[in-house]
Amino acid sequence: MSQRQEADAYLKQLEAYANAMKSSVGVPVIVDPKTNVATWYDQREMRLRFLISVEKTRKFFEALSEGKVLATRCKQTGEVFFPPQVDCPRVKDGEVEWVELPREGELVTYTVIYTKPYSFGHYDDYTVGIARLSNGVQVLAWVRERDPKRLRVGMKVRLEVVKREPEGYLTYELVPEQP
Repeated sequence: MSQRQEADAYLKQLEAYANAMKSSVGVPVIVDPKTNVATWYDQREMRLRFLISVEKTRKFFEALSEGKVLATRCKQTGEVFFPPQVDCPRVKDGEVEWVELPREGELVTYTVIYTKPYSFGHYDDYTVGIARLSNGVQVLAWVRERDPKRLRVGMKVRLEVVKREPEGYLTYELVPEQP
């Protein structure tokens, strides 16, 4: 059973208990057996869909469709920002310019995600890592490797644009270089 299926089963049990409480005492209050804390069980399902303006970083998303990963660089200090920022925090009114990130890097650290947020429950366990690219910028991304035992801190990785399924959107991930 997947983690998401387990969570759904648990929520069904909670709902059944809340319905029983509603029938007997009139309110869907559940008392936690460990803490003895009363908790209201809201029985309205909430599905979140949201829109977030990405106008100021639109160029980043457009570049993904061209197979590029962009960052921004402060024109005054030369500092590179990833994820891209539209303002330099060190220079008041500092201008930034768009730069393409190099593809080559080195794995700094990684972890395997076994316990996923509910919205990621449909994915198998996955690995997330941080790579230091050849220009010094560090990138956090999923690592394309089914067997985490093959990963080593310090190994060479490539930053690649990929289509994340089943959602079908473009993103980037780290791909270990095979010796």
